[in-house]
Amino acid sequence: MSKIKSNIKKKRKRKTTSVNTTANTTISNSRTQDSAAKIIFGNNKLCSEFLRDYTGIELLKDVNEEDLEDMTTRYIPMFTEERDADVVKKVRLHNGEFAYMIALIEHKSSVDYNVSMQLLRYMVYIWEDYEKEQNKLHEGISKTKDFRYPPILPIVYYEWTDEWTSAVDFRDRIFLNDVFKEFIPDYRYKLIKLESYSEGELIERNDEISFVMLVERLKNSNEFTKLMADLPMDYLNGISGMSTRDVMRVISDVLAAMLRKRLVSEDKIAEFTDKIKEKPMGQLFEHWDNGPDLALIEKGREEERKNTEAERKRADAAEAENRRLREENARLRAGVK
Repeated sequence: MSKIKSNIKKKRKRKTTSVNTTANTTISNSRTQDSAAKIIFGNNKLCSEFLRDYTGIELLKDVNEEDLEDMTTRYIPMFTEERDADVVKKVRLHNGEFAYMIALIEHKSSVDYNVSMQLLRYMVYIWEDYEKEQNKLHEGISKTKDFRYPPILPIVYYEWTDEWTSAVDFRDRIFLNDVFKEFIPDYRYKLIKLESYSEGELIERNDEISFVMLVERLKNSNEFTKLMADLPMDYLNGISGMSTRDVMRVISDVLAAMLRKRLVSEDKIAEFTDKIKEKPMGQLFEHWDNGPDLALIEKGREEERKNTEAERKRADAAEAENRRLREENARLRAGVK
């Protein structure tokens, strides 16, 4: 832990200038956890930290909140209620070019096997919109030889603990893909799994998004209590010191969503989140005691188990259908040969 504290002090020197480019975080969605995710990635500062420190893409290593423009509202028609946590950002790269990023926030308790097709629809929608926009500015430009579409980075941010078993390559969703390989669109999405980062790794990153990810990892109130007891005090106070008022509001909203999902009373949540704005987080968490109703928690866990079982049954049925299709593909392939 002493090494972590040392790294925290070193990274504290890398603060960036804060610019208020926070997207509107008023969310009306029935899915509490999805709303929390949209709050996180809707904030340009947190989103820039995520792109810079968690995607592993060299071209994004210097991206800051000033480089992001939220385009989510523009593309609302392509989002369904089921995926109302999705976020689209326009990223201005430091080489003078720009790219679009799709962040698909996955919160289900089972893997979404059709996510690659959904992302492809998103990307085509964005490219078509870009083409229309450019043709309005320069009539017929999309038909010229040198016209190019902007790159899109599709990201799946996966928070659940179960292994992600969905194919990341779109081509793997098409049967007879070995026979028609050269005629099938080929792309892969960037999979970022929250569970692949340990508590120590997130603390060492020493930024606001690392704290949010630490909270998002929690499964129950006991884990939250333990985390707050284990986190270095200078890490918590540092987060408070480097964060703008907008970011602290986002952190407060995310904590509220997490506590609400754990069935902590609304009065207790309001009391706690109000204090976030009043004092350093290290002092706030020093004597944390949320006192949740254990009976309510057990009831919530039972409901969650039932929902998970239902999701698994649906996934099993889908997998059975996939097996049937693979067997049919094998017979077709044998006929082709």
